[in-house]
Amino acid sequence: MGTTVIIYLPASQKAAVSATPHAPVPLSGSGRILVMDDEDMVCSVSRHLLENLGYTVECVQDGTEAVAAYQRAQATGQPFAAVILDYTIPGGMGGLETLTHLRTIDPQITALLSSGYANNPVMADWAYYGFSGVVAKPYTLAQLQEALHHVL
Repeated sequence: MGTTVIIYLPASQKAAVSATPHAPVPLSGSGRILVMDDEDMVCSVSRHLLENLGYTVECVQDGTEAVAAYQRAQATGQPFAAVILDYTIPGGMGGLETLTHLRTIDPQITALLSSGYANNPVMADWAYYGFSGVVAKPYTLAQLQEALHHVL
């Protein structure tokens, strides 16, 4: 039915070390972040997380809206510090194509790629495709904070 293995290890004379990690203190951020995702729930959660970190957030559903929002922000003197682009937008312009259009507006754009498909080749080699970083969905506050801190 099965095998039972018992391993005996010698006791240490050293004092025990606490195994509870210290929760990292969230780094606060500032500036405007544009989030492009076709799922309302992802936009809502992203907005909540980013606002808790101190960012001002605008959410859009697809690449066409992202390009228009980015152009408006540039024209009004309120540029985005970074954009977070979902790789796949069914029936619309996804993250890779959107980034191509955004680079014509701002060659120095800071863009994070976001996707729930971890085995996607673009997620694995994001820098080759022109992204500044990557954050895999579903992401936590700490993962989002770290990704933004790294690129900003």
